[in-house]
Amino acid sequence: MSAAPVWSVDPRTGNPREQVAVEATAEEVDRAVGAAHAVRDALADRAPRAAFLRTAAELLEESGEHIVEAADAETALGPARLTGELARTAAQLRAFAEVMDEGAYLDVHIDHQDGSRTPPWPDLRRYKIPLGVVAVYAASNFPLAFSVPGGDTASALAAGCPVVVKAHPDHPATSELCASVLRRAAARTGLPEDVLTLVHGFNAGVELIRHPLVSAAGFTGSVRGGRALFDAAAARPAPIPFHGELGSLNPVVVTGAAAAERAGEIGAGLGGSMTLGVGQFCTNPGFVLVPEGAAGDQLLKTLTETVSSTGSGVLLDHRMRDAFVTGVRERAALPDVGAPVTPGAGGEHTVSAGFLTVPAARLTAEGPHDALLEECFGPVTVIARYASVDEVAAVLARLPGNLTATLQTAAEDADPDAARLLAALTPLAGRILVNGWPTGVAVAPAQHHGGPYPATTSTSTSVGATAIERWLRPVTYQSTPEALLPPELREDNPLGLPRRVDGRRA
Repeated sequence: MSAAPVWSVDPRTGNPREQVAVEATAEEVDRAVGAAHAVRDALADRAPRAAFLRTAAELLEESGEHIVEAADAETALGPARLTGELARTAAQLRAFAEVMDEGAYLDVHIDHQDGSRTPPWPDLRRYKIPLGVVAVYAASNFPLAFSVPGGDTASALAAGCPVVVKAHPDHPATSELCASVLRRAAARTGLPEDVLTLVHGFNAGVELIRHPLVSAAGFTGSVRGGRALFDAAAARPAPIPFHGELGSLNPVVVTGAAAAERAGEIGAGLGGSMTLGVGQFCTNPGFVLVPEGAAGDQLLKTLTETVSSTGSGVLLDHRMRDAFVTGVRERAALPDVGAPVTPGAGGEHTVSAGFLTVPAARLTAEGPHDALLEECFGPVTVIARYASVDEVAAVLARLPGNLTATLQTAAEDADPDAARLLAALTPLAGRILVNGWPTGVAVAPAQHHGGPYPATTSTSTSVGATAIERWLRPVTYQSTPEALLPPELREDNPLGLPRRVDGRRA
């Protein structure tokens, strides 16, 4: 049987654009992983890795016009959005080069021999080493920043791990283009091109997670797909870490005092956030608790005006469009659910934004309305109107894990419910916002992009400097002669690394 073709498809029409590749066979996946594994020693030194990532950023920017054109043709995300995403992607690569320059990520600890301790201490020296080949599963909604040249790839390469990327079928041409740029950057900095390889196809993704030379995996996508891969990673004879981002409702709570103080501002901000990028952000605010009464009514009035003025848009593919239309229709048919602005099909190839309303009392106990507590990917949010803070707490107690949770509160010292509600939101998410909107994830050292399951399958972040920690493991050398120690752990610190010696920063 011949290999299945991989087509680039125009989401604006549903028509194929060009054949980009063919789906990788099991033998081809084996060769790709084997090639990556064979060159892992070439990534041992930090300086060449840092130069590689900086060169990759430069080459991506030089090829920016072609990359944005290809990505827009395959995703319909628009040149402005994609140009910004390209800049973010280049910034991520440079940021991880800086992480390598500093070296703190190695987490060096040295405890000298001390016979006065009970029990006595031997000489102990600890740091972190790369896991090995990392499988990266590209995301649909970020063809650059969470795909071939994205954060999983950048952080894994920074850790010293070769990467095999499984391309997303929504943007295979963009994936091929970006992979060629990264491989060219590797060659230009004296590294083997096979520090990054690319495969296509559903079966290739399954073979990849099962391959015995793959040591860890990063995934961004659906709960169903991510959970299947997560289970496969755990079922291996030697299970491997699987860092998956699977889905998030990103709840928002508007206090009564906040609605009374600035209902219009909150309504307009919510409308802008939930429709940004046709609602295709993983941090899209999909569930909002709004108080009953006149202030909450005013908030919904402004939200209605904002969302009604938003034109229809194209989702990443027609499968997602069909799932969105069906999901909205099923939710809107539930008892006591209203649709002040009806979301759904905007045309043959588009969707229209909207929101649904429901009494919060419908969500305090298990029932058919639980569908409203599940993500519906696209430009829709659910507004639950609550009568009391106790009702809010009861609903929040039923929510799954999330990437973000947001509290809209009144001016400082003017909101008696703020502290209680913030405490109720904190266990639900990895990033807690106050008086902001969750769409937009800053690439910063203190960023955390992750959360309790199903938001992610681990406690790690996929954005920010600490994302590198996913691809490392600690190892301690005990009573090891200086000549046998790796340079990172030698007494004279020849690499000038930050470290703790006998419990103190040195």
